[in-house]
Amino acid sequence: MTKNLDYYVNKFANLRVSRSSGVAPNKPILLLSIIELISQGEIRRNQVPLSAELIATFLKLWSHLEAVRKPDIGLPFYHLTSDRFWHFEMKLGFESLIAAKVKIRTPSTIRQTVEYAYLDVELWSLLQNSESRSILTHVLIDSWFSDACGGLRLRTQDIEQLLQVNAFAELQDQLQRSGGKVYQPEELEDEQAVIVRDGAFRKIVVSTYNQRCAFCGLQILDSLGQNIVDGSHIKPFSQFYDDRINNGLSLCKNHHWAFDRFWFTINDDYTIIVSDNLREDSPNAKPMREFRGDRIILPSQQQYYPRLDSLQWHRQEFLRWAA
Repeated sequence: MTKNLDYYVNKFANLRVSRSSGVAPNKPILLLSIIELISQGEIRRNQVPLSAELIATFLKLWSHLEAVRKPDIGLPFYHLTSDRFWHFEMKLGFESLIAAKVKIRTPSTIRQTVEYAYLDVELWSLLQNSESRSILTHVLIDSWFSDACGGLRLRTQDIEQLLQVNAFAELQDQLQRSGGKVYQPEELEDEQAVIVRDGAFRKIVVSTYNQRCAFCGLQILDSLGQNIVDGSHIKPFSQFYDDRINNGLSLCKNHHWAFDRFWFTINDDYTIIVSDNLREDSPNAKPMREFRGDRIILPSQQQYYPRLDSLQWHRQEFLRWAA
C-alpha cells in the first residue's frame, strides 16, 4: 500500500486504542502534541525525544480534552509503536529491549533507554506541509474529540485555538517573572510535571547566561538551537527542591560535571576557587587551575546573580571533599 496522505488519514482515524473503559484519548493527544510542536518549529527533524516541551504540550491538551482519566504520556509514547508508523531509536546499550519486547512505558524509563522516536519518512514529509498538517489535525479532532468531553461538546475551532498556545513557553515566562520557585515534596510526585519543571529551569538559566558557560565562557549553538551548556543547580534540587533562577549556573558539560563533584567552587565575590587535588593535562585548552581568581561570567540582570547562601553551601561541601 502506498503511504500517502489517504493512508495516514485512515491510520489516524483508526488508531489502536484501549476501549476497556471508554475510548482512551492518549494516542490522539500525543499526535496532536507532536503536530503542534512541528507547527511551532520546536520539532525540526524526524526525531521526537520525550522532552519537557512535548510533555508540557501533552499535559495542556489533556487538561482540556480528557475530564476523567489522569494523563500519562508514557503509555502512548510506547504503545504508538503498534500502529506501525512510530518507531524507536534506542540509546546505546538498550537496543535489545525492542527485540525482547520489554514494555517501556514510564517517562523515566523511556528517557533512560530511548534516544528518540521517529515517524515514517512519508508521514514526516507530509507533516512538513501546512495543508497536510491541517488535514491530519482535523482527522484527529473529528475522529476522537468531536463528541462530548466532560459533558460539553468541543468545537474544532476551540481545539485549534488551544493548539496555538505554547504551554512550555508560558511556564518559562511565568517562572522567569517570579524568579523561580522552591517546591514542596508533595508537588513533585507527578513524574511528568517534574520533567517539565526541570526542563524549564534549565532553559531559563542557560538563557539568562546568554548560552555561555559561566566558568570558561564557551558558547556553541547549532542550527536547531541546541547548545553545549547546561542549566545546573548550585544547591542540588534533590536535597533542596530549589528552582529559583539564582540557584542556577550555566556551565558547559565538562565544568558542570566538575562543579557537581566539587572540583571547583565560587567565592561570594564570584571569583573561582579550584581544588589543589587535581592532576590535569590540558594541551589544547586552558587548564582549570589557570581560572583561579577569575570572575565567573554573570547574567546581565543582577537579580539572577548566583545567590550567596547557595554559593556558601557549595563552598562548605568543596572544603569537606578537599579535606
